[in-house]
Amino acid sequence: MNPAVVIAGLFLLAAGVGHAADPLDTDADKYKLRIENERVRVLEYHDKPGDKTNMHEHPDFVLYALSSFKRKLTFPDGKSMNREFKAGDVIFMKGQTHIGENIGDSDTDVVIVELKQPAR
Repeated sequence: MNPAVVIAGLFLLAAGVGHAADPLDTDADKYKLRIENERVRVLEYHDKPGDKTNMHEHPDFVLYALSSFKRKLTFPDGKSMNREFKAGDVIFMKGQTHIGENIGDSDTDVVIVELKQPAR
């Protein structure tokens, strides 16, 4: 492992500040940028059963499930939660940093609308 990366990561942890990477960078094989402007960024996401993302960050976002699927989300503190979505579900999620894992037996297909303006 690159020593500079390790040192930078330790510095961010020690400072209590830091941002995980952009999902378009960490998992370009799963995320596609559909549109971006000054107010929103729309991502399309696809994976298969057993696939897992790298740690990444989303600001507040709206998720639209194109398929039914099950996921495990693991957060930077090591805590995790399982979620199940049905095709057609639309949910609002607060900004978060996580690893996503497809723990079901079906593909994950979603559209994510990330909000660029902070909540008022």
